[in-house]
Amino acid sequence: MSFVDDVCAHPPEAVAIRTLDESLSYGELTDRIQRLARVLAANGLGPEQVCAVAVERGVDAVIAMAAVARAGGAFLALDADLPPARLDAMCRTGGARMLLTTTGLAKRLTLPITGPVIPIDQTAQTGAVARLPEVTPRALAYVSHTSGSTGAPNAVLIEHGGLRSYLRAIAADNGLGPGTVALQVAPIGYDASIRDAFAPLVAGGCVVLVPRAKLLRPDEFAGTVRDFGVTALLSVTPSFLGFLTGHEAATAALRSIELIVSSGESLLPFLVSGGRRLLPGELVNQYGPTECTMTSTRYPVPEEPVTAADLIGAPIDGVSVWLLGPDRRPVPDGATGEVHIGGVGVARGYGGRPGLTAERFVPDPFGPPGARLYRTGDLARRHPDGNLVYLGRVDRQLKIRGYRVDPAEIEGALLSHPAVTGAVLTAAEDERGRIGLTAHVVGELADVSDAALRAHLAESLPPYMMPRRFARIASLPTTHSGKTDRTMLTRNENGPR
Repeated sequence: MSFVDDVCAHPPEAVAIRTLDESLSYGELTDRIQRLARVLAANGLGPEQVCAVAVERGVDAVIAMAAVARAGGAFLALDADLPPARLDAMCRTGGARMLLTTTGLAKRLTLPITGPVIPIDQTAQTGAVARLPEVTPRALAYVSHTSGSTGAPNAVLIEHGGLRSYLRAIAADNGLGPGTVALQVAPIGYDASIRDAFAPLVAGGCVVLVPRAKLLRPDEFAGTVRDFGVTALLSVTPSFLGFLTGHEAATAALRSIELIVSSGESLLPFLVSGGRRLLPGELVNQYGPTECTMTSTRYPVPEEPVTAADLIGAPIDGVSVWLLGPDRRPVPDGATGEVHIGGVGVARGYGGRPGLTAERFVPDPFGPPGARLYRTGDLARRHPDGNLVYLGRVDRQLKIRGYRVDPAEIEGALLSHPAVTGAVLTAAEDERGRIGLTAHVVGELADVSDAALRAHLAESLPPYMMPRRFARIASLPTTHSGKTDRTMLTRNENGPR
């Protein structure tokens, strides 16, 4: 069984989805999912086959992802507004062979799809009678992407068993049910949008779908919360919370919400700034990598939060977390170790990257035969109360506005500019705890403006990977070992001008 079976098991008359224009019952939702799944199956979609989904945010996007899963395939959700080169790389690394989209987007997108292209807006009257398979826990459910140091995004392969277990755990741990009205906040194409859409539906609640532009305008965000009676936000970043609490109307709206779940980056700066007192409802801090089905731990933040440590809580149901030293043995309580995550949510690995898969997904000596742990590259220690304390990254990867970024990917994109001969990214926090990137570039750049560099990067990178500023330097400083001296660059950036 898959999570779709849980979604379709609720009373058919209950409201499943609301938008500005329509209200969809569970019966109507189930019917549309089943009909589209049969169309996909009739066109050859089946187990272990990836179908790219490029559909505008809304009801069709939710139905499209669920229908692919019900047909036994795996969905690769795409944000059609990303640069074409990025979309091309995601389809290639994700192994997409079929495309589910709209007639309008099909004319605009040029993707490396060798199989059928199915316009979702032309399937309503199709009477496909293909038999739908029984979905097994080990079957591939969806493909998501993380930043890759080689310049191409890494495709993460998540199985149905992990996804179903995760959605059920999120629903249970957060008390979701028929009375839940959850507002989808996360953009389509990122795994958080899967939680936004399907955790409430698995629990029998209602999902509210509005254009993302309305959520980014504080007054319209407040109006949406009020008009739809929103009770839960399941995927907000601390940066977005900080933005909203800077506006009176949005802050008032947040006060009316019973549950706010934060993830994607450290919540600590928001708590240190006093943000918790603005949210009288339940506030939950989640942590976890894409490679372990979205999030793996949760921490209910008390009314008087701890601000001396970045607490990320304890594992959710079906997940195990170990803090291991370089010898792969558990570190003593209170000591720092690398976070290793095990359990049902651990991904199959990276598509087409067996070497990287072997490096990051290692045997689990604490689990059953064949079980694996994911080496997160994050450091943590155990707090005296048993909760985990996040201590930062082992490598250079960063979290920016909820997205995991490898600076090496941006450096590679800069070096592809004909005038750039050297490039190094550094990161710094502003007074509100937000991470910004500075690109230190070397080359014949007198006639190359910042706008030109941004335009070059926009050809292959999404907006959240764009440097905040560019610093032109004569040469890159190096350490005695010949490596780039990033400390020197950061010191120069933050020092007197």
